[in-house]
Amino acid sequence: MTTHNGIHHLAIATGDIKRQIDFFNDVLGCELVALYWMHGVEGAWHGFMRLSDTCSIAFVETPDVAGIERTLGVTHAGSAGGVCAGGGMQHVAFNVDSLDDLLAMRDRIRSRGVTVFGPLDHGMCHSIYFAGPEDLSLEVATSEKPIDGDAWIDPEVVGLAGISADELKRYRSPDAFEPTGTPVPQPRFDPGQPWPRGMPQGMYERLISLPDQVVIDKMSENTPPVATD
Repeated sequence: MTTHNGIHHLAIATGDIKRQIDFFNDVLGCELVALYWMHGVEGAWHGFMRLSDTCSIAFVETPDVAGIERTLGVTHAGSAGGVCAGGGMQHVAFNVDSLDDLLAMRDRIRSRGVTVFGPLDHGMCHSIYFAGPEDLSLEVATSEKPIDGDAWIDPEVVGLAGISADELKRYRSPDAFEPTGTPVPQPRFDPGQPWPRGMPQGMYERLISLPDQVVIDKMSENTPPVATD
């Protein structure tokens, strides 16, 4: 069955990439593994901080970001329980393997002069909460075992969310997809479906009208900025 197996990276906009790198390196112990001109985005820097071999927290700095005002309750939640615009990052939780590791991480954060509270026991996990530069809402969590949907899917909330019994069954057991060996053709553009609205619609329609291999050949940039051979 073809499916995902984790988060490769979460990209966060920043007006000061050095400050974010320094915070995640010093406070959370993350290793900087990439910092380069972002592919296909003029004037943008892209930085990756390692969480594991296959997972990173990433930052994107462009010249315009610093001039965009952060407004709590609009652009940023300001806390793990706050609100922000739909599609915005409400908070991000990093994983550790055990409660002992979580307590050690709490000590590390506090040793850097950053306040943090918890660990709170949520039943499915224990979590500590703190803030990062530019009003980031951050959490570190650990779970002793996988989340049990039988215990943690609340029928009341299911009903309030407008989820039917058939929909819930599908959500809990996603349809399998097995590739046939023949690429699925690009669907016809439908503005009612999600699409990257930061790109002009006409430009995007032209892009998706191109054969996949043409897009791959024209837009891929796979040479690192520093030769290591």
